[in-house]
Amino acid sequence: MPDEASAADKAGKRHSMPLWQESLLLMGLAVVLALVVKTFLVQAFYIPSGSMEPGLEVNDRILVQKVSYWTDEPQRGDIVVFEDPGSWLSPAESAGPTGAVASTLSRIGLYPAGGHLVKRVVGVAGDTITCCDDQGRLLVNGEPLDSSDFTRNDRDCDGPMIASCEWSAGPVPEGSVFVMGDHRDDSADSSFHLRCDVTKERERRRGDEAETGTDPEAGSCDAGDAYVGTDLVVGKVFARVWPASRFSLLDKPDAFDALD
Repeated sequence: MPDEASAADKAGKRHSMPLWQESLLLMGLAVVLALVVKTFLVQAFYIPSGSMEPGLEVNDRILVQKVSYWTDEPQRGDIVVFEDPGSWLSPAESAGPTGAVASTLSRIGLYPAGGHLVKRVVGVAGDTITCCDDQGRLLVNGEPLDSSDFTRNDRDCDGPMIASCEWSAGPVPEGSVFVMGDHRDDSADSSFHLRCDVTKERERRRGDEAETGTDPEAGSCDAGDAYVGTDLVVGKVFARVWPASRFSLLDKPDAFDALD
């Protein structure tokens, strides 16, 4: 029996790994796992501005899940993170983390990345978004969107980034979404990137084209680079995880149910 025990001890020693090697192996596996999670499942981001207030505040840490969009497109009401569709961000905003540690952690999904935006989907493919009805509400395909429970706005209507309460956008092209910040009058979103002749749009909306000689189609807003391709969407925000006192799971507001 002693001989058998001695043989087992020797075998265990032959197959055991030095502590430093085990540590490196575990670290490598952790990095690979983090990369897999970031690529396919969940990624961390932060809120860089007040454009999504009151729900999301500056420097809030959020988690984005990617599974929902494996087989489906973004839906109205989803808060999404997406890559800059073209000059929406300044060079400084696109830079992301600059420190060595933060940059490394960002690459494996353990630190918020730069070069992305956070907005709420208001219109999907085929939708027409119009500002605004007599109560200042956006109309999506003619249906009013009551956003008073989740937006902040000091203007008289719900789409003020064009400096007018009379504009329209759409139909939204296939493979694209129309996004807006919840802080309606402080968000460089899809409405901000529309190119509209406001005077002509006002005439068209009021049906004055016969009197003024304005072509009814001339007042339509030029989309410019207002729409965001769904291929640029990283995923859907599902949780705010920091600060801990504001931890919460996020879902789309009930107001969007009336648009379905």
